Amino acid sequence: MNLIIMGPQGSGKGTQADLLSERMGFYHIESGKLLRELAQRDSEVYELIYKKGELYPDQGTLNLIAQDLKVNNSLKKRKVFDGFPRTKSQYSILKKWLSKINQRIDLVVFINISEQETVKRLSARRTCVKCGTVYNLITNPPSNPGRCKCGGRLVQRADDKEETIKKRLSLFKRETKPLISEIEKDGILIEIDGERPIEEIFLDIKNAIEKIKNE
Repeated sequence: MNLIIMGPQGSGKGTQADLLSERMGFYHIESGKLLRELAQRDSEVYELIYKKGELYPDQGTLNLIAQDLKVNNSLKKRKVFDGFPRTKSQYSILKKWLSKINQRIDLVVFINISEQETVKRLSARRTCVKCGTVYNLITNPPSNPGRCKCGGRLVQRADDKEETIKKRLSLFKRETKPLISEIEKDGILIEIDGERPIEEIFLDIKNAIEKIKNE
C-alpha cells in the first residue's frame, strides 16, 4: 500500500506519518528530511530552499526518494509519502514511477488547518541539531525544555520564521491546492480536520486504511 499524506505546513503530516510507521509498519518517506540533508552538502540547494523559499526540481526530489527506498530495501514495503508530491507535475511523475514498479497510490490524506494555525504552529517548531527530530512547543513539546530526547540542542530553523512561513503558504496555495482537485478525480482523497488531538486524527487515517483493505 502507498499512502500520501498532505496538508499545509504545520498540519502535523510528519507526526501522523511517524505514527503510521510505528504502529502500522509503513516506511516513512520524508522528502523534507532528504532535502535538508542534501542542502547541508550543497550550498546552492540551501540557498534555493531556505533563503528563496522555492521548491527543489521535481525529478531531483523523486530521485532522492527512489535512492532512499533502494538503500533501505523499502521499495516493496508499505510506504507513506510525506512532503511529496506538492504539485500536479510531482503527482504525475510519482504515479508514473510507481507504475513502472507495478505499484500505485492507494490513498491520499489531506490534513487541513487554517493559515493562522499554520503560522502559530510553525513559529513554535524546534529541530534537534544532533539527530534532526522535530518538536512543537504547542502540540508536541520536548520533555526537557530546549533539549531533544537524544540530548541535542533544539533550534528554530530558518524556514520556520514568520516571513518564510508566509512565503511558503503562498506557494502552497498557488501550487498545491490545484493538486487536490487532480487527486479528487482519482477518487482516492480524504480530508481530515487537523485542528484536533493527534490521536483522533490518527484514528481517522487508520480507519480509512482499514476500509481500503476490506474493499
